[in-house]
Amino acid sequence: MNQSKRTTVRLLILSMVTLVVALGGCQKKKSDGPTVALVMKSLANEFFKTMEEGARAHHAEHAEEYNLEVVGIKDETDVNEQIKQVELMMTQDVNAIVIAPADSKALVAVCKKAMDAGIVVVNIDNKLDDEVLADKGIKIPFVGPDNEEGAKLAGVYLTSRLTPGDKVAIIEGAPNAYNGIQRKRGFEAAMIGSNMNIVASQTGYWEADRAQPVASQIINANPDLKAILCANDSMALGAVAALRDAGKLGDIHVVGFDNIAAVQRLLKEGKVLCTVDQHADQLAAYGIEYALDRLAGRTSGEDKETPVDLVTTGAP
Repeated sequence: MNQSKRTTVRLLILSMVTLVVALGGCQKKKSDGPTVALVMKSLANEFFKTMEEGARAHHAEHAEEYNLEVVGIKDETDVNEQIKQVELMMTQDVNAIVIAPADSKALVAVCKKAMDAGIVVVNIDNKLDDEVLADKGIKIPFVGPDNEEGAKLAGVYLTSRLTPGDKVAIIEGAPNAYNGIQRKRGFEAAMIGSNMNIVASQTGYWEADRAQPVASQIINANPDLKAILCANDSMALGAVAALRDAGKLGDIHVVGFDNIAAVQRLLKEGKVLCTVDQHADQLAAYGIEYALDRLAGRTSGEDKETPVDLVTTGAP
């Protein structure tokens, strides 16, 4: 090999080494701190996308303090997949799991399994069932809002637009989700307290596509319906679609819960009356911070209530 070719080869090797070093320098250095896993429900739901963004933003600000793993299921009711995700996180040597359970009862057993393995578990968004927790002999702190109070706020606001005796309907969340049960209770308390006539209460399983036919059936069966109260904003979108198809958009009030961006737009357009903001981005951060406090022994494990606010203008 002549001198010119040897020089070219050396330069090529040097360039490759430089590139490898540069790429290595761009890789994010892993913290020496604990690893926290955020296990969410459906990432197809804008609420949980916002939760993920909040978690990643919090981690970016505290990258030296802890490592973050984020997972979520595709279908809101795919309980078995979420159980598998918790089990997967256990094999990843995480120190804490912050979970928004898809089912308040079915996720208790795997959470206990994680706790038995020495992993701190913190419950956010949807509270795990107290009776099942007691049966398993464990306590898992809940960090989240009073969903019943939030729904009642929205319901009371709705009644200011109605007359006693008016017909209303409720589209519920998944039957085994405690937050869905709480929101139904809050809606019912507000309606009964103002003497409204609840003509239907059916589940939409948290999803727009499943809520739309439910809303359509209720609208067709009750021509003089005045309002539909939805246990989350995704189902409110389904109700709006059903009203549009029925030519009644704007004639029947729609109430939601979560304050996702799509509903903020509908609020401004007058197609949704109100929603409730439980601050998805902050909720993830609250859960992570609580888990870090648990790992550091700074809290004894009591529940922590987080803010919930009525939104009527579409402003975040």
